[in-house]
Amino acid sequence: MISKIKSKLYDSSKIDWGNLLFTKNKLWAIMLPLIIEQLLNSFMGMMDTTMVARVGDAAVSAVSLADSINTLVIQVFAALATGGTIVCSQYLGQGDRKNANKAAAQVALTVLAISLVISVFCITLRVPLLHLIFGQTDPKVMEYAVSYFLITSFSFPFFALFQAGSAFFRAGGNSRYPMTVSLISNCLNIAGNAVLIFGFKMGVAGAAFSTLFSRIFCFVVIYASLRRPKQDIVIRNYFAIRPDLKMINRILMIGVPSGIENGMFQFGKLAIQSSVSTLTAVQMSAEAMTVIFENLNGIAGIGTGIAMMTVVGQTIGAGRKEEAKYYIVKMSVYAELLIIISCTAVYLLAKPVLLISGLSTGAVNLSMYMLGWISVIKPIVWTCAFVPAYGMRSAGDVKFTMVVSTLVMWLCRVVLATVLIRAFSFGPMAVWIGMMTDWTIRGIIYIHRFMSGAWLRHKVI
Repeated sequence: MISKIKSKLYDSSKIDWGNLLFTKNKLWAIMLPLIIEQLLNSFMGMMDTTMVARVGDAAVSAVSLADSINTLVIQVFAALATGGTIVCSQYLGQGDRKNANKAAAQVALTVLAISLVISVFCITLRVPLLHLIFGQTDPKVMEYAVSYFLITSFSFPFFALFQAGSAFFRAGGNSRYPMTVSLISNCLNIAGNAVLIFGFKMGVAGAAFSTLFSRIFCFVVIYASLRRPKQDIVIRNYFAIRPDLKMINRILMIGVPSGIENGMFQFGKLAIQSSVSTLTAVQMSAEAMTVIFENLNGIAGIGTGIAMMTVVGQTIGAGRKEEAKYYIVKMSVYAELLIIISCTAVYLLAKPVLLISGLSTGAVNLSMYMLGWISVIKPIVWTCAFVPAYGMRSAGDVKFTMVVSTLVMWLCRVVLATVLIRAFSFGPMAVWIGMMTDWTIRGIIYIHRFMSGAWLRHKVI
């Protein structure tokens, strides 16, 4: 039975099993640091919010609102880094380090230019932007949100360049070093929170400054390290980099659709957050904490997907299409097992964390109710909805995933959440009803796409 299923997913007779590009040990060597990094980032985000929650429900709600926009911006940067990862991975799969390094330099230049423009825009228009999206929210929440958003907007270029730099290491299969840098940065961020929030009584501004300083640290370390000659991708002479429009266009052909996909996804979340902002402070704080837990229980699967971009990118670059299919299937199985473990562990961990955070009893109970539903549904449908798409994007199939992601996001999540909250007073559970519907439909579409093989009919380099 299992062999029949495998035969429909990939042709094993076309795979050189004695000469696989990535052995099982090598796969885990790439995956584990990424999973650990993503878990640490989410855990630190949870600790960050828990610290802010000690300031009050209004403070944690404000950070949640501002971070809705921050996440939108960060996802655009991540998409540009994704374009660079795929292009660099495929060049490395061909054994062409020269063009891989050239592509990396152009990614860094492009990310710098775009992030500076976005940072200036957000700093200048922070107040009207927040009022446009969250105008009906509590005045105290808005005051905190404006302060937090101003400070974190200064960090955008540093974070964008760090993401791009980390992607260069991962494209060559070195995911351990970015994990180490991220770990140190997160520890600095938490320590900074403790000092600035509680020691200097700076509240949400303290959390924002701590984030800014930790992102500057990441940027400095990662770009100093990229100068070292004994690695797959090396960038030196940063000030000598000049635009190469042909290479930039190649990167943007992957990065722009991914950026639109991520951007529309986050715009959808902002539209949802706009409805959430009409709820009570207790409901908003419960939703904010639930979002953190949901991010945490899915992060191991996302880490596997990010690793898949390197693996499939290099495999496609080497011309091994059936092997690429095999890795997508194998790594999706790993992701599913990790999702089951993560959902169970996070649900058991959630109640103690919520009680420690100091949230009201109503917020704790509501958050646990929503998380219970998530922990049951997510292992059933989430993996198919997200993980295989990372591999398909690595082959250049970015426009299809962009269209599917955007349509399903808006037609399921946004419409359902908006109608159920505003018309039927469902409360924050409406957000998760829309999200679970999204996961289910998206998974069905992506599995059909993978089985059809249409995602392999693209050329990146």
